[in-house]
Amino acid sequence: MAIKTQTPDFRRETPEGDSHERDVCTACGFVNYVNPKIVTGSIVRHDGRIMLCRRAIEPRIGFWTLPAGFMEVGETTEEAAMREAREEANAAIVIDRLLAVYTIPRIAQVQIMYLAHLAEPSFSAGPESLEVMMVGWNEIPWEEIAFPSVTWALEQYRSVEGVADFAPFSNPQE
Repeated sequence: MAIKTQTPDFRRETPEGDSHERDVCTACGFVNYVNPKIVTGSIVRHDGRIMLCRRAIEPRIGFWTLPAGFMEVGETTEEAAMREAREEANAAIVIDRLLAVYTIPRIAQVQIMYLAHLAEPSFSAGPESLEVMMVGWNEIPWEEIAFPSVTWALEQYRSVEGVADFAPFSNPQE
């Protein structure tokens, strides 16, 4: 017996009970929800220095970033940040606390940044990094930072460096 399949026919409309236009299949009623992605990462510290990774992948290949990336299903945000440090810098890290939550609607992302430290003082470039380095504040290659949110995180960290208790940051005022 052959299974009859329908060809999806998506139309842009506002589903009943919703407030946003979505792609809705007129054949079966399926609603294709497109929601923001969650990115997690960390400012990894060791001996007064900060870890930076030079990107080996697009976007912004060759520019410096913090170890960070997309969260996977089944992970906590902390687990995702630790996994990203392993993938990008072959580094085992310990999450210390939440630094910031950024919302970036133009690229449909929520970015969650932590403060962390190396569990052991070893690291090397993973497959998504050309190189990894630990830098002091005055050695940060500001002109080569990959994304605005990396600059936000670094500057916000600097403003509370050594402070034990502070509220997590959000997007800077423009």
